[in-house]
Amino acid sequence: MTTALFVFGIFFACLYGGSFAFSGSGYSGPVSGNFDGVRFYNQNRSAQHDFKTFLTWVTSRNRGSWQEHISDAGPCPRPPERVGKGRLLVTFVNHSTFLIQADGVNILTDPIWSERASPVSFTGPRRVQAPGVRLEDLPPIDLILISHNHYDHLDLPTLGKLARSHRPQVVTTLGNSALIKKTGLNDVTELDWWQSVAMPGGMRLTCVPAQHFSGRGMRDGYKTLWGGFVMESAAGPIYFAGDTGYGVHFEDIARRFGPLRCAFLPIGAYKPEWFMWPGHMSPADALKAHGVLKARTSIAMHFGTFPLGDDGQHEAVDVLHAEIARANRQSTRFVVPVYGQGLQVD
Repeated sequence: MTTALFVFGIFFACLYGGSFAFSGSGYSGPVSGNFDGVRFYNQNRSAQHDFKTFLTWVTSRNRGSWQEHISDAGPCPRPPERVGKGRLLVTFVNHSTFLIQADGVNILTDPIWSERASPVSFTGPRRVQAPGVRLEDLPPIDLILISHNHYDHLDLPTLGKLARSHRPQVVTTLGNSALIKKTGLNDVTELDWWQSVAMPGGMRLTCVPAQHFSGRGMRDGYKTLWGGFVMESAAGPIYFAGDTGYGVHFEDIARRFGPLRCAFLPIGAYKPEWFMWPGHMSPADALKAHGVLKARTSIAMHFGTFPLGDDGQHEAVDVLHAEIARANRQSTRFVVPVYGQGLQVD
């Protein structure tokens, strides 16, 4: 393979979740309803693509507009050290990274502070938006949630820095602990869908299904699990969807956990929809999920930081607002968060 073809493969594969040269280890465990002993599956078995479909997309792309320079989020206040029982304070860092503060516990979701969502420093999706919170301004982090192993959600350089400065507990989906422990984070718990674990502060965490896929290279696709998380607390049920397409799992989550106090739902990297639908929701899908979940507040994520799909930098947010207006649901509480600003969720 020539150098040009190698870089081509790295670059385009990074655009949809992982390079074709950096495979990770897979999960080894008993066969289950979503695992055949080798690979994991979505509840909707048709919600997956093969390499041929991927090539069709990357060779016929029609990309929306993204700026080339990095926008500074501007000076933002440092988050508080803790919040009291029953309170819920959410600070948007970037992409799918949030600081969630509830019941005296500080949680980070899918943390990424790196410049690129990529296994290499010279190519792959590059951020166009600076993180809204500096790493050094974080309060003590008790828990990190990692939904799956794609580079824009499991970022090893960031985890290494957090390991050195915070030493938090990590909860992730099946098959990811060995990779995460390479960063120096040793307290790592893996969960299957619907498995639960006790958390600090009397909270309870349950891994829930998502419709997506996994893989960091050409030979490890679907070999580790993907998912979301529900945190049960005095603040009420808090749902972090991870990365997901629209599916029946939202109805399942609503049945098990009732009306949610807060749901974090992805809206970006949804074009072209013929290709992205198995793993990424459109803004219209996210608004539908918000209703199915009966979430008091939903918060948009997975937009505006890394150019991953063919939708433009601001397109997902603009379309979400348009969908809310079209459905005459202006009173619905579906929030587009501001980088670095804390949001008190009622």
